[in-house]
Amino acid sequence: MAKLFQTPSLREQRWVTRFLARETVGGSLLLIAVVAALISANSGLRDGYRSFLDFHFGMSALNLSVAEWASEGLLAIFFLVAGLELRREFTSGSLQTLRTALLPISAAGIGMLVPALIFVALAGPEHRSAWAIPTATDLAFCLTLLAVAGRGIPSPLRAFLLTLAIADDLGAIIIIAFFYSASIAWVALLTAIAALALYGILQHSRKCPAWIGVPIAVIAWYAMYRSGIHATVAGVAIGLLTNPHTIGEQRSNVESAESFFQPLSVGFALPLFAFTAIGISFGFDSLSSLPSDPLSRAIVIARVVGKPIGIVGGAWLIARYTKAELNSEISWWDITAVGILAGIGFSVALLVSQISLPSSSYNSAASALLFGAILSSLLATLALIVRGRHHRSQSDA
Repeated sequence: MAKLFQTPSLREQRWVTRFLARETVGGSLLLIAVVAALISANSGLRDGYRSFLDFHFGMSALNLSVAEWASEGLLAIFFLVAGLELRREFTSGSLQTLRTALLPISAAGIGMLVPALIFVALAGPEHRSAWAIPTATDLAFCLTLLAVAGRGIPSPLRAFLLTLAIADDLGAIIIIAFFYSASIAWVALLTAIAALALYGILQHSRKCPAWIGVPIAVIAWYAMYRSGIHATVAGVAIGLLTNPHTIGEQRSNVESAESFFQPLSVGFALPLFAFTAIGISFGFDSLSSLPSDPLSRAIVIARVVGKPIGIVGGAWLIARYTKAELNSEISWWDITAVGILAGIGFSVALLVSQISLPSSSYNSAASALLFGAILSSLLATLALIVRGRHHRSQSDA
């Protein structure tokens, strides 16, 4: 009989450990960037901060502001890494078979659906098109908090959180591609598809050194940007098309690309995006209005309450209807703690807020996301500490 939350293989445990270490550093930098942005936007640095965000550079159609470069360009690196992680998971990780993939994918899917439904039910009619704001999990923040407060948490649960968040990223990029794309420029889109197809063919034939693959990837990104579909879609597509198989003693293209782009993503791309996106001006009045504002209330409740219900409910449904057994190392209280932790959503949620809401509503959404992330963090910290102590006492006994 299949077991839910299986213990990872030794090879996968090593990969998870390395990945957690990098993402933990990235989460710390992300937190620093958020604090720096809030200080800059609410102090005497405000004018300089706004000038920095509005500063344009580039040529022709790529003459973009710093904020636009962070959203369209740097965030594509983050999604490229997500695509590479997914490719690795599909090849040798938790998603390589239907039996092992069913749990994290179902938990991720229902964990996105429930917050979306809660948001639609609570938000005003003018904001319901932004239903995807509370759906995505912020991997870097979650893993940082897990490292700080989750001492003693079993490794199967850590691997589950990682796989869940990766599947969440895939769901987010699908939502952006299908529901938040502008009117499509078909010539540019076909160019992007052709570039991606060429990249995939060369990767499959193992004849795609970096000096060929990188220019093709850049062309695909630019064409996707020009097509009206958010350029981050190209990032995840390139990651999924990269060859994950090793040749002799050499590392695979996925491993080589991950080792180069993951530090760039967690150390530079995500922190700079957060610094440009979360610089909202607020005071006591704006904070006190959060409970009465339908948009803010919908975001906070959907994230803090809906996300854990969706994830735990999705896992329970798999256990109930596939007759799978829960791994003996963990309990449903552990799964609940991870569900609460997954309520932390920031980076992708800010992106969806930017592209789905009018500019007049963005500050309210960003404030609600900030408050929801803080609340989820506090609840998750408490839950993880309690569960960690339980597991350490069990091991001591």
